[in-house]
Amino acid sequence: MRFVSLAALVAGLSAAPAFAQDAPAPDRVFDGPRAGVILGYDRLQPGSSEDSDIAGDDEGADGLLYGGDIGYDVQRGRLVFGVEAEITGSTSRVGNPARANLGFGRVKAGRDIYGGVRIGTTLTPTTLAYAKAGYTNARLDLTASDGVTETGGNFNLDGYRVGLGLEKALGPRTYAKIEYRYSNYGDARFEFPRGGNTNNFGIDTDRHQLAAGVGFRF
Repeated sequence: MRFVSLAALVAGLSAAPAFAQDAPAPDRVFDGPRAGVILGYDRLQPGSSEDSDIAGDDEGADGLLYGGDIGYDVQRGRLVFGVEAEITGSTSRVGNPARANLGFGRVKAGRDIYGGVRIGTTLTPTTLAYAKAGYTNARLDLTASDGVTETGGNFNLDGYRVGLGLEKALGPRTYAKIEYRYSNYGDARFEFPRGGNTNNFGIDTDRHQLAAGVGFRF
């Protein structure tokens, strides 16, 4: 009996370190590579600048934001530094240019590519508050029709994005987050359906997004 009990104790002690490795240390909860999915609210609207080369009106376009992101974070004590990239789509569209043209005409939001950095601090061992900033390139898909033939093209918009967020560790490797993001696009070019594009011209287009996400750390 003693031999069996001693063997069970040794086996239990040997398994303990392996079990502890499943969960990161308290100061490494937000450390390492990650990937996730994003879902939220998206709004495009004309900006407030009066020196834009194209003029919009007071209306905007609302829709569903969806996509995914990847990133890499380094945690040192309470501070977290990271880089991230994201690609999203949106159902935002303008169907009536007389009511809401955003300065572009009849358009639908296309893909949006973002790359940037974030910095944050832990509020608790499993809760992170952070700010983010980076570059964004958005596409607006244009459809025009004369009643017989439809033609298309797209606007490519260059701008910046800033945001604030909260991230919560749900388990050893899973997390959930919520963010508010503001983007402003100051340059655009039109790409024709059969190739070729215009030179960049000045614009002022705002984008407001409220996004929620879930993900996994590797």
